[in-house]
Amino acid sequence: MSLQGKVAIVTGSGRGLGLAYAQELARQGASVIINDVDEATAAEAVAAVEQAGGTASAVVAPVGPTETAKKLVDAAYDTYGRLDIVVTNAGVLRDTVTWKMSDEDFDLVINVHLRGTFTVVREAATRMREAGTPGRIICIGSPTGQRGNFGQTNYAAAKAGIVGMVRTWALELKKAGITANAVIPVAATAMTATVPYFAAAVEADAKGEPMPSFFRHDLGFGTAADVAGLIAYLASDEAAGVTGQAIGIGGDRLQLWSHPEPVATAYREGGWTYEALQSEFPEAVGELQSVGETFPPLPEELQPKPQS
Repeated sequence: MSLQGKVAIVTGSGRGLGLAYAQELARQGASVIINDVDEATAAEAVAAVEQAGGTASAVVAPVGPTETAKKLVDAAYDTYGRLDIVVTNAGVLRDTVTWKMSDEDFDLVINVHLRGTFTVVREAATRMREAGTPGRIICIGSPTGQRGNFGQTNYAAAKAGIVGMVRTWALELKKAGITANAVIPVAATAMTATVPYFAAAVEADAKGEPMPSFFRHDLGFGTAADVAGLIAYLASDEAAGVTGQAIGIGGDRLQLWSHPEPVATAYREGGWTYEALQSEFPEAVGELQSVGETFPPLPEELQPKPQS
């Protein structure tokens, strides 16, 4: 077990993807701090880890406040004597189009995803540096943060911000031997369960059956367990040289996302006036970049069945 003796915090790990991450870290030998806002859910997650032979305890609190970050980090040191790994997974959704999104919808998602990631990492990195621990920071992003998605202004802003913070932390924490990476998962979750396009995959997962190859291979869409291996790898000593990266995973597919780079560069002596841009912009920049994700048509046998 490559993580034997290490200690991990996984926020939002009472169920779903977060629980899968916690279970895999424990399977590889790490002691895990489970985090959820619901006491019963957190207790069930701890029991699931322990029944599989792992070690876990829980902190029941919402991420976002600095107080919660301190509770999580203190729990790791007070219970297990150290902290090596932090996985910031906790999140909520409040999806709606921009003109209908309230301040409360925006602030809640930003607070949990973005501020919750920042406060936990700040506290953990501070303590890791003080202890001289070569730690692992693993933050969870989303394809929405990379490319945008209709109705998810708040979520896209938070997830894009997380990747920006990860790149900064990779620079700031390098000297301390602490890596920082973002994982971009694509998996069956409560959110994708409501999307008709993924119905055949979600139904197979619910039955414990293999997902059709179209989803696993063509779309890179799989189960929570398919993502967990990457979390454990990035938490290991073998990944000491991997930092500042955004890595996508889902089903049978592994991807390395690029850092934003210029795709076209043009120069004009005297600068780019409004009049110059009117006449020369299309030729200067070439083909524009796409936004959002476009999925290929579902094979006929995988299309949702009409409701009777």
